[in-house]
Amino acid sequence: MQRLEENLLESQTPCYAWALMPNHFHLLLRTGNVPIAKVMSRVLSGYAGSFNRRYRRAGHLFQNRYKSILCQEDIYLLELVRYIHLNPLRSALVPSLDELERHRFSGHSVLMGHHDFKCQDAKTVLALFGRRTDAARNAYREFVEEGVALGKRPELTGGGLIRSLGGWAAVKSLRRRREHLKGDERILGDSDFVDSVLSGQNERLERRYTLQSKGVDFPAVIRRIERLYGLGHEVLLSAGKHPEHVEARSLACYWAVKELGMTTVEVSRRFNITQPAVSRAVYRGASIAKDRGFRLLPDDIT
Repeated sequence: MQRLEENLLESQTPCYAWALMPNHFHLLLRTGNVPIAKVMSRVLSGYAGSFNRRYRRAGHLFQNRYKSILCQEDIYLLELVRYIHLNPLRSALVPSLDELERHRFSGHSVLMGHHDFKCQDAKTVLALFGRRTDAARNAYREFVEEGVALGKRPELTGGGLIRSLGGWAAVKSLRRRREHLKGDERILGDSDFVDSVLSGQNERLERRYTLQSKGVDFPAVIRRIERLYGLGHEVLLSAGKHPEHVEARSLACYWAVKELGMTTVEVSRRFNITQPAVSRAVYRGASIAKDRGFRLLPDDIT
């Protein structure tokens, strides 16, 4: 819990719900300045290392890679908060909802005000139930209590908006009528949301292939930045703190990671800065590119 809290706070990754189970755990996170994959790597690898040292063991601690599902927030946020927080009760780790309110290994106790977990964004969740904290907690508890009778929720494991269609039976009925909706097990949302996510991913891949076909690589990114900012190669790759130099490096990091598909590790080596610094630079670079209308591949790049 300490490692999770430290990494979520450091990476500015809001956590809306969580539950620690005997052999797995659930997290409901919003991507912050650092990619979720990087956050999870820090949490899992760091914990595995400390666990192995403590118990004088070696090798893998976790059986499989974590499973991540992209969630359409406006539809699924509250459903997932309730589903995740009820896991200890469904698994009989606690005998009742009253006991769940004091169970320190679930975010439900934080929302009910019995424990504190600094990385959990309880205010955002409670604000969806009311303006006053006491009233919001009561409304939230009623919402959770209603979910107890629902049992396991297979429709909350990805694959499109199955719940709103009436469950799997309705989906199969549509298929029999040859009406197909877009679905993907990695995405939890309605058909339009799934389609937009997949389309956006395809667009990024197509743009990446276009850049590769035109010979746009990391040196080409640096040349583009040099023309935009009028900076020399040595200045751009140095660790100077001048605001214009920081801005130029941030834009370069953003294009290298998001446009070329380079890893933050690769980029950190090129600029001789730390990996977290690259992640922050990518975040800043995205805003710079948007606000100033900069594009990596204008007509004059080749």
